[in-house]
Amino acid sequence: LDELQRFLDRRAPGRDATATSRNEADKVRIVSGIVDGYTCGAPIAAVIVNDDTRSVDYEELGRIPRPGHADYTAFIKYRGHHDVAGGGHFSGRLTAPLCIAGGIAKQVLARHGVRIAAHISALGPRPVVDEPLDAMHIVPKQIDSIRSNSLPCIDPDAASAMRDTISHAKLSLDSVGGTVECVAYGMPAGIGDPMFDGIENRIARIAFGIPAVKGVEFGDGFASARRYGSEHNDPYHLVDGTAQPMSNNAGGILGGITTGLPIVWNMSIKPTPSIGRKQASVDLVEGHETVLSIRGRHDPCIVPRAVPVAEAVCALALLDALLEDAAPVMPPLEA
Repeated sequence: LDELQRFLDRRAPGRDATATSRNEADKVRIVSGIVDGYTCGAPIAAVIVNDDTRSVDYEELGRIPRPGHADYTAFIKYRGHHDVAGGGHFSGRLTAPLCIAGGIAKQVLARHGVRIAAHISALGPRPVVDEPLDAMHIVPKQIDSIRSNSLPCIDPDAASAMRDTISHAKLSLDSVGGTVECVAYGMPAGIGDPMFDGIENRIARIAFGIPAVKGVEFGDGFASARRYGSEHNDPYHLVDGTAQPMSNNAGGILGGITTGLPIVWNMSIKPTPSIGRKQASVDLVEGHETVLSIRGRHDPCIVPRAVPVAEAVCALALLDALLEDAAPVMPPLEA
């Protein structure tokens, strides 16, 4: 439970100048399913209580939608009866329970030799780019750097430059987005399914449940469209008598099934739509154009807090696949 809380702390707001000033502890309280640190067979249920609420900041958003947010589509879908306080069920706060489930899944996977790491790979309109995670083998030094730098980056200079980019956007009453790279090391080959239940599908459908995610790619992703097959293909060789790709442009997945190399994927995150600048909008109740000035305590950039969420997404998808496919691959744990 201490390890789970440390994982949730990485997502929690109010801990850094680059995030919202809301002071939400994200303190997890287990309601059922775990007794003295062990699962007991009942469903695991947990609660996070938010004590730092200011619903008045959202009152007018039920009628005047924020550009870039789901206020307008929610108004149309639910005919004005949706709950706008805190963004309702379109809020990034919903990634907190996602991290509870994913944080537990990460611990299970780690005990079976699967380790997941993520970092900010790029940030801002003139992108500050971080060093990529090794796509072939886990490099402990990279993981240590992500945890020790001021932002979750491998290169400390990139972390510093990203912080400057976020600070500039904040002072300008604006926001910035970015990209998170996530890699899962230690996944055995042969896990997943073709067509609609492939590893890409499993990860992507959870990742797109994060409100701010606008794109997901695997391996070389869109860059593969600009290469020759001879450049993009991953040739095979024998390692201890077993066939293994010599490179990992495929991101550890072929035909929806794992190759035995690390699973490499990226998710792009849009700029936070709630910004301090005045924006054109419409009063949906009175039916006239207006100008919206958003109040509240919003993140100038949610990308740093999305890093553990990417890990949670990956852990949930991969653990599901392993439980379905790989009983022989996952030996019973010793007591």
